Amino acid sequence: MKRNVPIYTGQLRKHMIIVPPELSMVSGICIFGKLIKSLVFSTDVAIIRNINTDAVIAVYPFTPQPTITHSIITAAEMPVFCGVGGGTTKGRRVINLAQDAEFQGAMGVVLNAPTPNETLEKLSKVIDIPIVITVVSEYTDVASRLKAGASILNVSGAGKTPLIVDSIRKKFPDVPIIATGGSTPESIRRTIDAGANAITYTPPTTAELFRDMMVRYREDCEEENRDILSKPEM
Repeated sequence: MKRNVPIYTGQLRKHMIIVPPELSMVSGICIFGKLIKSLVFSTDVAIIRNINTDAVIAVYPFTPQPTITHSIITAAEMPVFCGVGGGTTKGRRVINLAQDAEFQGAMGVVLNAPTPNETLEKLSKVIDIPIVITVVSEYTDVASRLKAGASILNVSGAGKTPLIVDSIRKKFPDVPIIATGGSTPESIRRTIDAGANAITYTPPTTAELFRDMMVRYREDCEEENRDILSKPEM
């Protein structure tokens, strides 16, 4: 029997971002007893506070900074997976950033695709939260990544993501896979069907959301002014 799910939105948060229902179709990854099916790809704390994903994947194209990690973890009402480098940022600095993220309460750390296996090995010996390694090609040596200490794969291959996920899943049926789902229900379903356990969702920007809101504000303002101007003078 289908059960009714009561919904409460309130007045002030009813405009929050609701992710596509397709994201609920994945199996999820259970980490420390919490099931993670969807992750928002964002460092915008306003977005993070107003979206219904299960977790945050906070990766950005700059050198990772503890103050950014701390701010996101403090602001988020959900678990956070923090980017700690591995590309431009290398070696001991990556390990220090990962340890700091764990101490601040991150659920996991995310490393970029160029991260050497040596760094994975060293990191796996000093932190107890999952190490998520990014995979961008079907030719990645996944076996060596897992052997070096990676806990979860983060597949980010743009349009080739389903292909990469499928390639990995055939060889490693039980490895946990997070993958980018794209922007349409169809692309999300393709990624899920390929074998992803959790989906990363890229939300609209605050500028895009504000644009739609400002359109409504202008229309309401014009209508109100027309009504005022149309009234006969006393």
